[in-house]
Amino acid sequence: MAIEGFRAVDFAAYHRDELPRLLAAGRGALAAKALGSLGSLAFRMPDGAAFTYQPSGMSLTLGEGDAEADTVITLARESWEGLVHDYESAPGLLYSSHARCAKGDAIQLVLWEPALRALYLGRPVYDADEVLLDRHARQLDTAHVFRATDDAADMAHFLRTTGYLVVRRVFDEDEITAFLGEARELRAEAKAGDGASWWAKGDGGAKILCRVTSGRRKARLDSLYGELRIRNLVQLGEPDALASAGEGDGITVIYKNPLASEGLSDLPWHRDCGLGGHSLMCPRVIASIYLTPANESSGDLVFLPGSWKSSCGYMDPAVLPMRAVRVSAEPGDLTIHYGDVMHAAPPPARSDLAEYRISVVTDYSRPDVRNHRGLSSYNAQLHRRDDGLVEHLAAVTKRA
Repeated sequence: MAIEGFRAVDFAAYHRDELPRLLAAGRGALAAKALGSLGSLAFRMPDGAAFTYQPSGMSLTLGEGDAEADTVITLARESWEGLVHDYESAPGLLYSSHARCAKGDAIQLVLWEPALRALYLGRPVYDADEVLLDRHARQLDTAHVFRATDDAADMAHFLRTTGYLVVRRVFDEDEITAFLGEARELRAEAKAGDGASWWAKGDGGAKILCRVTSGRRKARLDSLYGELRIRNLVQLGEPDALASAGEGDGITVIYKNPLASEGLSDLPWHRDCGLGGHSLMCPRVIASIYLTPANESSGDLVFLPGSWKSSCGYMDPAVLPMRAVRVSAEPGDLTIHYGDVMHAAPPPARSDLAEYRISVVTDYSRPDVRNHRGLSSYNAQLHRRDDGLVEHLAAVTKRA
């Protein structure tokens, strides 16, 4: 598979010549920050060629073959090359069945991903102790909330520093009422397995709708695609970013549900380019418009400040890091975040509310963004079941 702009990589020569040079130049120490107590990982090609990555103190060592590796991942050269160039990701390869685990546990590939990005690309590992500063060199209040009339330079700096931005009252009550009406219509029309909706299982195994990715079918929701107020805020951080299709037709509606037991109603810590394509589509910016209250009770968003410029290791979905910022929003509020900032959408804390968070999501990317595998979106690989249920990564890694 030839990808324009990326050189082909010889698997054996890379491991015998280039990667040792990168290790000696400091990439090994960079990667070691993400390794912790991880065991060794090997990549095996279809012809049997293999190399093992072994953590070793403040660096790692390379060994030819995979007999001694704790985990062995088999994949085509093009898929491994995709990891080298950051147009593939560990979860994306597992979801799409382009990587299989011949020995050990497939989740190890996911756990190794920050170290691999450090090795191959020199991308730093997230430092939770880094002090984030405002544009006046004072410590930044990472929970700060803006209004649309606030200083544009302050908002731009905040977005570029933390990776997200919260803006109050961007849309008025009448607009939100119209958007919400159409969101409810989409919910009533969605059918499991239609390819344009995500489903999960709720309490007792009942199917529950998580999102609809074809919001542009509705006139008022369609007006949010490239909407001027959203675009102006997005372009504070990324002046060249334009509205893009994202995971569906460009407008997605998210419906939070209590007591989801299976599927992806509640999103664990992730980056939106986590299924692949980082080097092709980022910086990508996602805007969320809130149609109902979003808070800990009804389902909120949580961000890890400053993480969008680095790689983060696997994060326990049940644990909220001390530095994390929970976002509470009211109807009409807007959040913007970079696709590669680590964030999560925890389950609602209450199960007795009449309604939970409903929000509309729209994407902004570079004009030349594309999917190197020719899919309509990177999320297209999530729809692999006829019943529309989108599986959790834990289920995928067990099957791999």
